[in-house]
Amino acid sequence: MFSSAIQRLNDRRHAAGDIGEDAGFTLIELMVVLLILAILLAIAIPTFLGVTKSANDRAAQSNLNTALVNAKASYQNNSQVYLASAALATALGTAEPSLTFTTGTSSSQSVVSVFVGSNPTSGTAGTGVILAAVSKNGGNCWYAVDNTIQQTITDVPYANLHGYTPDASAPGTFYGVQKNASTCTAATIAATGTGNVFQANGFPPTP
Repeated sequence: MFSSAIQRLNDRRHAAGDIGEDAGFTLIELMVVLLILAILLAIAIPTFLGVTKSANDRAAQSNLNTALVNAKASYQNNSQVYLASAALATALGTAEPSLTFTTGTSSSQSVVSVFVGSNPTSGTAGTGVILAAVSKNGGNCWYAVDNTIQQTITDVPYANLHGYTPDASAPGTFYGVQKNASTCTAATIAATGTGNVFQANGFPPTP
């Protein structure tokens, strides 16, 4: 459609030149071309933004999978106990220098927030790890949770994880997301009813 319109305009310009008239386009012709360009942009821009958002989500998920594999390796090397949050963040940074690990807030998909849980009731420390990465500042916050035992639900943030279906404070590995999170920190997961989704078989669909 666009190429044929341009071809017709070029034909008219060449024809005008053949009879000695000044070559050029009329205002109507220019407006038609601009209208066509606007329509094409209106179609292309949302598609581009959607692809960019999806790419950011996939990058955050991939980084969390990498971090989880390294965290589990550290768990095995440390007599099947997760190191404390700060120590694990340091160990993960050494194992995967392309990523940044923090006990604070994730500010991008390459910055992974780390929280190591404990079971105050049994006195057992290092029984679970929560990893979080935001796809983009103000975007989706993705989680990977690995619990070796049932976590005590009075221990924040496991009290919030306990309210989900499946119960992400139970033994096992869980994956979750909070849509359009204002902050993304492993130690402060929002409670149920705030848009979070958790499941046990890979990351939930992008919200």
